[in-house]
Amino acid sequence: MPDRKTTEKAHAAKRAGKSPGTQAGAFVQDEIERVRHGEHGVRNAKQAVAIGLSKARRAGVDLKPPKPGTTSAATRRKAAQDSAAGHGERKRASSTETKAKRSRTTEAVLKRESKAGASKPALAKQAKSAAAKRPAASRSAAAKKGAATKGAAARSAAAKKAAQTRAARAHR
Repeated sequence: MPDRKTTEKAHAAKRAGKSPGTQAGAFVQDEIERVRHGEHGVRNAKQAVAIGLSKARRAGVDLKPPKPGTTSAATRRKAAQDSAAGHGERKRASSTETKAKRSRTTEAVLKRESKAGASKPALAKQAKSAAAKRPAASRSAAAKKGAATKGAAARSAAAKKAAQTRAARAHR
């Protein structure tokens, strides 16, 4: 269950008119922190993100399930189920005993996993592979939007950093 601060962050983002993806970001961040603090582990960065998105949907964030063809039917079904739960459309609950047993088992499995899935290199690799699947126009539009909202000082710093990176790569 996400803590109150995380839920408040998401609500604040919603009030500010941010997208559902941005609202869900608070839950994903929280999940990554949980893994880094050793509450449980994950197999990879994608799993940490998936757990965070699931919690966001269950907390009422209006995240649409993934489009057909992008993920498995089971993943889409789980996302739809989480959204329904977040909007109060709960199905007939299984027995308390079954829920407790399932919860314990899931937690035990996650505790056996490594924390490496939430490391900075793992998250960077995941972000890079996810970005590579997007078309160049989409990536370019995101960069332009980011640059427009950055401000003069930050834009200047980013340009200097890019110049350093280009110079470093030229020497290789």
